Amino acid sequence: MKYRIFRSALVLLLLGSVSCTKQDDNGGRTPTVGFVVANKQLNYSQEMSLGFIAGVNQVKGVSLQVDGPNIIDGPRQLALFQEMRKTAPDGISVFTLNPDLFAEPIATAISEGVPVVAVDSPALPSAGVELFIGNDSYELGRLLARKVITQLPSNATGKVVLGTSSPGVSVLDRRAMGIRDEFKERLPTVTVFGPFDTKQEVEANMEAWETLVKVNPSALAFIGTSDADGWNLAEIRRRDIASWVAGAFDIDPKSLAAVKAGDLILVSPEHYVKGAVAGRLQAEHAKAGKALPKGWLYVPGIAVDRLNVDEILARQATVATRAKALAAEVDKVLTDPAYLRPLSEVS
Repeated sequence: MKYRIFRSALVLLLLGSVSCTKQDDNGGRTPTVGFVVANKQLNYSQEMSLGFIAGVNQVKGVSLQVDGPNIIDGPRQLALFQEMRKTAPDGISVFTLNPDLFAEPIATAISEGVPVVAVDSPALPSAGVELFIGNDSYELGRLLARKVITQLPSNATGKVVLGTSSPGVSVLDRRAMGIRDEFKERLPTVTVFGPFDTKQEVEANMEAWETLVKVNPSALAFIGTSDADGWNLAEIRRRDIASWVAGAFDIDPKSLAAVKAGDLILVSPEHYVKGAVAGRLQAEHAKAGKALPKGWLYVPGIAVDRLNVDEILARQATVATRAKALAAEVDKVLTDPAYLRPLSEVS
């Protein structure tokens, strides 16, 4: 298992695929579980991967693999999943932005006895996945909107511009819907425009937001549904010495720095927790046959602003600080029955 931490950016880069192979005490085959992510270079995938590694490593005698494409590439991710069916036959967690592409292959893997868990993005019903570990994305959107609204006058009028980097991805669409509904309920004198397509690729995302800011000079706020939205909006706000409010999701180091500087409000979906829960459950199942829960294991998110950003920065400083700070939350999700909900309630 190899990883490197660049302290200046507080970012973990997974170098190629991550694997850890062990021999069991009897010299026989060690059970192996895997995690295939949508993109191994972006912060949200790295956080989930770190959590998965930590979760598996809490169970002695289980090997692990983590892999994903270098960019968002559904067909390439599917090919990695198909390879992992052979190399990690004792359980695979999947985080994909292309659940339609994965539905039939996942169903086939499950029919062949490979336990599959969906993480962050729910699988299609036809896939037959019985465990989803993720957020209430609609509520995350409402949470971010509430934090943005606190920065606006109570009698504010005007517009808010909403963007999403991947239109059609259910998790992001639900966040956008929550943002719109919260504004409609709490600040009905403000009109939310969008969501507009702000693109996945970082440079294209910047160009999209530059255009939206230019054509909406009087907007009260600009809000995105993903990580690149955040640091790009913060950069535009700093560069233009603007007074509008910026909001987004995820806790990439660049975004946390922008929060500390007062240029951004974030909501963290707590991706590390999701990965850690998936890793421990799959390792316990692979090692001792412990049954996987059936349903939706709900993972709450948290808002990050200038009041708590130093605490989050300290938590995110190293692999060890993450593990220590989030251990209680992982245990709570795994043991408190209130966190297990029916799959039909996934939002």
